[in-house]
Amino acid sequence: MIPASADGALDAADEAVDLLLDSGRAPGDILVLTTGGQHPWATHELSFGEAAYWAQLEAGDDVFFAAAAAADRVKPRPVVIVAVNGPVDDVATRALTAAREHAGALLIVCGDPQRINTALGAGV
Repeated sequence: MIPASADGALDAADEAVDLLLDSGRAPGDILVLTTGGQHPWATHELSFGEAAYWAQLEAGDDVFFAAAAAADRVKPRPVVIVAVNGPVDDVATRALTAAREHAGALLIVCGDPQRINTALGAGV
């Protein structure tokens, strides 16, 4: 858990990605889910079309950023980072639950611990 406000959750997730890459983690090992607005990378890549965007997930060569609403569409990766950059609503709760299942080795959640724990009914 990396404590952050909703406004700071994306920055915290980006910092976590940088630290993981600097420590030797392969880019294709990392999936970042956002519960609020899309990550700027995802917005940029989606501008080239859905097919090209999702093909990058299939290729598995780079860090992949997706909206929490698409959590059921992504494949498991060793590291899943969830940026809780929006309300902790049903979408966010489902994404956090799915992230626990998708993370093979490490789950990192960036957001307000109290709000996240309340939504999940458990300590993270």
